[in-house]
Amino acid sequence: MFGTILISLCTFMHVYVFWRAASIPFVEQHISRRIFIGTGLTLWTIFFLGRIIGHSSTGILAGVLEFLGMNWMAVLFLTFLLLLLIDLITFFGILMPRLSASLRGFAVLIGMMLSVIALFQGLRPPMVEKYEVTLPGLPAALDGTVIVALSDMHLGSQLGKIWLADRIAQVQEQKPDLVLLLGDIFEGHGPPEDQLIAPFKQLSAPYGLWAVSGNHEFYGGSKMNLFEAAGFTLLNNTWAEVRPGLVLAGVEDLTTRSRNSQNNDPISQALVGRPPGATILLSHTPWQAEKAAGEGVGLMLSGHTHGGQIWPFGYLVQKRYPLLEGRYEVDGMTAIICRGTGTWGPRMRLWRPGQILRVTLRGQGVASLQLLDANKTDCNCRFYLH
Repeated sequence: MFGTILISLCTFMHVYVFWRAASIPFVEQHISRRIFIGTGLTLWTIFFLGRIIGHSSTGILAGVLEFLGMNWMAVLFLTFLLLLLIDLITFFGILMPRLSASLRGFAVLIGMMLSVIALFQGLRPPMVEKYEVTLPGLPAALDGTVIVALSDMHLGSQLGKIWLADRIAQVQEQKPDLVLLLGDIFEGHGPPEDQLIAPFKQLSAPYGLWAVSGNHEFYGGSKMNLFEAAGFTLLNNTWAEVRPGLVLAGVEDLTTRSRNSQNNDPISQALVGRPPGATILLSHTPWQAEKAAGEGVGLMLSGHTHGGQIWPFGYLVQKRYPLLEGRYEVDGMTAIICRGTGTWGPRMRLWRPGQILRVTLRGQGVASLQLLDANKTDCNCRFYLH
């Protein structure tokens, strides 16, 4: 159903873009009708084959078709929005009829420029973004604990072992105490997932490697058991005490549960019976943050949204996922939403590149002492200057 809707929407955008582009003076004067129509049909065919063959097959041809088709989809999206904006402003050329055709030319040009920027951002290595979180109940001995989290890598025909090996090196450079996978590690199609597990075996962290599932892990059956061979512990609606006073809990993907009409309460199930101390919740989809805060969670880590991936699509995504990307404070709990380490569909991002989270945990009492020391220093400086 999703594939049918996606192909239908892209076909509509394709027809609209070429219909409006045909009236641009440069196109009318310098491109023959036969070449113009032939180009349109060729690009639509590439998109269609990229979705049908590239999305469900393996090999070089499938990878190339998917890369071209999905990136063309993003180009269509950006160009469609700009052309539609011009048409709405000019009432489809009724206002300013001579100028409107030239404005459509500028819209196409800007769409191409934005697409180049988005492709550059999408192909860049993800950036490591650093956060500090004061976690209630964290023992003083665990102050300074470093968490590194990856989400939405979508490993498959587009992102493979070489790309993953570079990400593993990035993670190890951060010297993490815990390494977390926040779901959608696999795309759900492309090369067999077991071939992509090997680089994960290079990871190590003194407090362990942990993972939760995303929605893509269930396209064609759960693949999360593959991570056990790489040394990961799966948190499937359960918790684990990684160190005395620090609890890590995880839930299976909430959108998958919603689609399967599972109405039980995975967050409560994951947290029940846990020992006292600080609690971190891993949930691929950033839903039910208020419930997690009410259950005493101090930090919630999620992904799934990709931060919208390609602006301005994020405005639409945020309607369904209010916690879109970055840091939020929810009823005294900190929530951090990763905008994705990889990409879904197009290898394009507008405006920000992919992301790896590096979170340093601080104890509440230690943070207060640090603030007190800072205030003392500040007072001494003012006294001296006086």
